[in-house]
Amino acid sequence: GSRSAQQGAAGGDGSAGGAGAHTPSTEDFSLSLLDTNLPAEAETELRSFIAKRLTKGALFEGMGNVASVGLSIPESKVGCYYCRFQQESLLETATLESDINAPEYVVCFLGGSEKEDTFRLELDKYIQNLKINLDLEQKNLESCVSPYLRSWFEDAICPIQRVVQLFQDKLASLLHAALSYTPVEVKNADERTEKDISRFLAAASLQGLVQEGTMTSLCIAMTEEQHKSMVVDCSGAQPQLHNAGSNRFCEDWMQAFVNGAEGGNPFLFRQILENFKLKAIQDINNLKRFIRQAEMNHYALFKCYLFLRNCGSGDILLKIVKVEHAEMPEARNVVTVLEEFMRE
Repeated sequence: GSRSAQQGAAGGDGSAGGAGAHTPSTEDFSLSLLDTNLPAEAETELRSFIAKRLTKGALFEGMGNVASVGLSIPESKVGCYYCRFQQESLLETATLESDINAPEYVVCFLGGSEKEDTFRLELDKYIQNLKINLDLEQKNLESCVSPYLRSWFEDAICPIQRVVQLFQDKLASLLHAALSYTPVEVKNADERTEKDISRFLAAASLQGLVQEGTMTSLCIAMTEEQHKSMVVDCSGAQPQLHNAGSNRFCEDWMQAFVNGAEGGNPFLFRQILENFKLKAIQDINNLKRFIRQAEMNHYALFKCYLFLRNCGSGDILLKIVKVEHAEMPEARNVVTVLEEFMRE
């Protein structure tokens, strides 16, 4: 259709991104370049790839996609995250008539493989912030947009890796806080470190994987507990933790992160984090199944107890199922008995 679009790309080392706006063609999508750090031949190939996607209507506003693209660069096949968006101010003021001519943009970030898909939500947020900052009428492409595009890898992909390197063997307590919805207070940290820790906690929590009501109740329960929040003091070379909790489950997974730190691959860390959450959800589901069986079977109650003792995360799992089964008398009774066993 008659729209104008912007297109650009970034190298797998996280170096840069690109952009462009143009008079729209009535025949087809008109793509012109605003910014890139790709060689000319590869940029043309990428532009052709994006144009085909636009023609098929495969790009939705503000929702990124990830695909493998063949380009004339040493890597040959690279993973490409691409996202279409319209300027924030224009979205707010455009009428039905003027919307046809409102410029639209496509941003592309290139990495070594399709693993960018594991960071799609982070990159979508990154584009949202770009929309807010983008004001081409003030010609701020060089001063604002280009540096922002070039720092995509550091800002959107590397926070988990930086947190692992900062906390090292203290990471178990951070994983424990994320899993148990314990509030975390960060002191004496620079802005980037504070943001990194916040992002890590959000990525490691089971938000969206357990019921929303359960999550809210857990947050309230954890805040009301005596130790209140865990405090991370970043005034020294290594963070000092106060009121920190941990368990065997988190210790084991911390080891997986520390072992992965030798390779320094941010995509690997994200994959470990996803596996950590997947295992936690599997354990919760197993415990719920045992509790249902234990409502009528004393042997199943003993199986519940053994599972809680051996899984390494019994303290957290028990809190989660306690909140979820608060309104179910039989299950609540089972949980009460399990709590007594675990205390003893």
